[in-house]
Amino acid sequence: MRNRIIMSIAMLVLMSVTIFAQMDKKMVTKAVKNDIVQTAINGGNFTTLATALTEAGLVDALKGDGPFTVFAPTDEAFKNLPDGALDNLLKDKEALKNVLMYHVVSGKVTSKEVIDLSNATALNGSDLKIKASDGKVMINDAHVTGADVEASNGIIHVIDKVLLPPTK
Repeated sequence: MRNRIIMSIAMLVLMSVTIFAQMDKKMVTKAVKNDIVQTAINGGNFTTLATALTEAGLVDALKGDGPFTVFAPTDEAFKNLPDGALDNLLKDKEALKNVLMYHVVSGKVTSKEVIDLSNATALNGSDLKIKASDGKVMINDAHVTGADVEASNGIIHVIDKVLLPPTK
């Protein structure tokens, strides 16, 4: 009788571990199934960025295979632009596209890799300055406030300012 109880308990433990392992695997897989655009939207703090990407016609590009690294400004970062700047960008699709592409680097660059870089070329062709010091990373004059947000086609690093490309 005692052996039967021990065997029953062992079977229950084994089944529970198997079920929880499968659930955990599904949750991890689901988390990384979303592309960069959907991951940003799900983040809840990138509504303005999502709107700007739509207006610039870049959503499909960032849903592509990639991989991409996106330095994603938060809604608060867009609010801190000078008065009228966002409205003007939304009216000028080419300027908007240039600004948004200045936030994207080809390839998947993790935080471990970023700290070893001094610059990176954005998809608009301009260089981003990267500075790492005391465990903090800056992209131009923006602080990275969240790093390594995984997506199926790349990675997102959250920044606290909108990056404005150099004027040519």
